[in-house]
Amino acid sequence: MAVTAVRAADSQQRFIDAAIRLFARHGFAGTSLQMIADEVGVTKSAVHHHFRTREELLNAVVEPLLGEVRVAVEAAEGPRGRRARAERMLTGVVDFAVRNRMLVPVLVGDPGATEMLRSRTEVGELVNRMIMLLADIDPGVGGWIKADMVMAGIAGGMSDRARGLDDDVLRRHLIEASRRTLGLRAPRRLR
Repeated sequence: MAVTAVRAADSQQRFIDAAIRLFARHGFAGTSLQMIADEVGVTKSAVHHHFRTREELLNAVVEPLLGEVRVAVEAAEGPRGRRARAERMLTGVVDFAVRNRMLVPVLVGDPGATEMLRSRTEVGELVNRMIMLLADIDPGVGGWIKADMVMAGIAGGMSDRARGLDDDVLRRHLIEASRRTLGLRAPRRLR
């Protein structure tokens, strides 16, 4: 029985990996279960055995990512000062985006994917916590606008032009531009 469970988990991961590649290439709405089956080299019914819908598959893709975001938010909520919290949140968001640079444009720019994500209460709560941590540097409307701009800018930084950039180069530029937008100076140890 354990071998069957391992095979099922391996099959699921192969479908998830194929879905990520296809979502990045064709968008969520432009990717069908048949396309995923073709990418993996199996029948559509084999995919259907594990995932009934694209939405179920997108949820399987997103679930571990939500765990990463939750860890980053909780780490950012720990420091005492609002600038330290914003810096920790900023670096956490950028690190997440760089690690998931193929998928971020789909999650924030594909209407079908964003609609599905918005329907999940926990996603909205995590995004609000992230925005609050970034906006707290400049309390009020200005802070919220800057935080929203930074979040959109980081997602926008995952464009096709950025795909060939080294992770460290992309990370550095995203953090520098975001700090300028937020009015956040680099921590002393980083100067």
